[in-house]
Amino acid sequence: MKYLIVGLGNIGDEYKNTRHNIGFIVLDALAKASNICFETKRYASVCQLKHKGRTLVLIKPSTYMNLSGKAVNYWLQKEKIPVSNMFVIVDDLSLPFGTLRIKYKGGSAGHNGLSNIEQILGNSKYNRMRFGIDNKFKTGNQTNYVLGEWTIEEKEILDEKIEKMVKAIQGFATIGIERTMNYFNGK
Repeated sequence: MKYLIVGLGNIGDEYKNTRHNIGFIVLDALAKASNICFETKRYASVCQLKHKGRTLVLIKPSTYMNLSGKAVNYWLQKEKIPVSNMFVIVDDLSLPFGTLRIKYKGGSAGHNGLSNIEQILGNSKYNRMRFGIDNKFKTGNQTNYVLGEWTIEEKEILDEKIEKMVKAIQGFATIGIERTMNYFNGK
């Protein structure tokens, strides 16, 4: 079985270690742990790994966050992967820092990357894992906050949270969305 694992973020060194790039950061950690490297391909950086008999196609869209749907749709079609086997990793301002929320459908909650995916796919029935980045910013400062780098306090526990997210991705591919939700939500 094949799975499309989508890490949302923005390309470029200026975005590399920002809160908005948690999807890229998690996929980089999974690729490193699997001793594989991303290659630049159409609309995304891509690599494949095998995990317990499953093929995971990892993509980091190169279309920038707000146009992620184009890359997602292209790779779903190219790899002939059903939407039910897609898992999107994204940041979430409405969750406390480090909280995981895994769902198999739902709205974009104002996230431009998810909004574009929903617009291109024509629905919101796909699996996603939201990572809480909190909302500790002054009114009007949201963009600077999400595009800002992690605080020292956040960095102290970020590696542990990334490791849990990698395990959640592997769980999604092996035990399914329901059991993955039950095991990882809120952690």
